[in-house]
Amino acid sequence: PLLGALPRDEKIALPERHLGLVQAGETQGLDDRLNALADFIEAHVDVAAAIKAAHNAPSTVLPRFAGEGARPRAAPPAQRIAVARDDAFSFFYPHLAQNWRDAGEELFFFSPLADEAPRDDCDLCWLPGGYPELHAGRLSAAQGFMKGLRRFANQRWVHGECGGYMVLGRALIDAAGAAHEMAGLLELETSFARRKLHLGYRRAKLAADHPLGAAGLILRGHE
Repeated sequence: PLLGALPRDEKIALPERHLGLVQAGETQGLDDRLNALADFIEAHVDVAAAIKAAHNAPSTVLPRFAGEGARPRAAPPAQRIAVARDDAFSFFYPHLAQNWRDAGEELFFFSPLADEAPRDDCDLCWLPGGYPELHAGRLSAAQGFMKGLRRFANQRWVHGECGGYMVLGRALIDAAGAAHEMAGLLELETSFARRKLHLGYRRAKLAADHPLGAAGLILRGHE
């Protein structure tokens, strides 16, 4: 049965940016937008029927993930983890932090934009994704963070994903074409001045033992 259809309506469009939406915390009048979206859906969808259909749907939990929690849990990569968290590194998900804490790991958050470096008593530094290209100048000027990150990387693991990976490179070129020096831990240069995207799912195999797993482990991710 057809439960509803949502017509295009520019009045409820959400602002977008490169590879995604403007985040909730940056969106003006968020509560009003959410209320308008709820009213819009209720006007065009039989919500009660949708909820009933969802309750009657067969389970889609994969057998190997069944049981306690009914959700795969990522193994913590270290005991004491320094995690970058601010407007430039904001893609760190609550369920991941909760899984690690449930396993007894300790998380120590720091802000690169505030020129804070990862704590020296941590075992691993985790740079999540985010929008470092919007703050490239501030990050480049945050020499306390950059020097601390390089010092940390001399003896311990540093993990960078998406935006965090960009910061590990030599330079980040913003949309205006200005180059900003980054940590220089990888032979990598990221440019937003020239659009050259490679999108898709990728399969990687660990060549050596690593905090993310033992040699030979297959990892899947998105480029």
